[in-house]
Amino acid sequence: MRLALIVTTAAACLALGACSNKTQNDAAAAGDHAAAAADKAGDATVSAAHDAAANTSTAVSNAAADTSAAAAKAGRKADAAADAAARQK
Repeated sequence: MRLALIVTTAAACLALGACSNKTQNDAAAAGDHAAAAADKAGDATVSAAHDAAANTSTAVSNAAADTSAAAAKAGRKADAAADAAARQK
C-alpha cells in the first residue's frame, strides 16, 4: 500500500515537472503529507495488533487460571464425596 502511494506520488511529481515552482512545492508537500499519513496508519495498525495480542494473551492466562481453579475445586469435591461415602459404610 505504501509503495503504491509513493509510486503514485512520484508519478504525480514527474507529471508536474513543467509546472511552476509553487505548484511543484505544493505537490511535494502533498506527497510528504500522504507519506506521513501512510506511516501513521502503519504505526496504528502495528499498535492495534500488539494490543490485540496482549489482550489475547491475558485472556488465555485468565482462562487457564480459572480452569485450574475449577479442576482443583472439582478434585476437592470428589475427595469430600469419597470421604462421605467411606464414612457411611
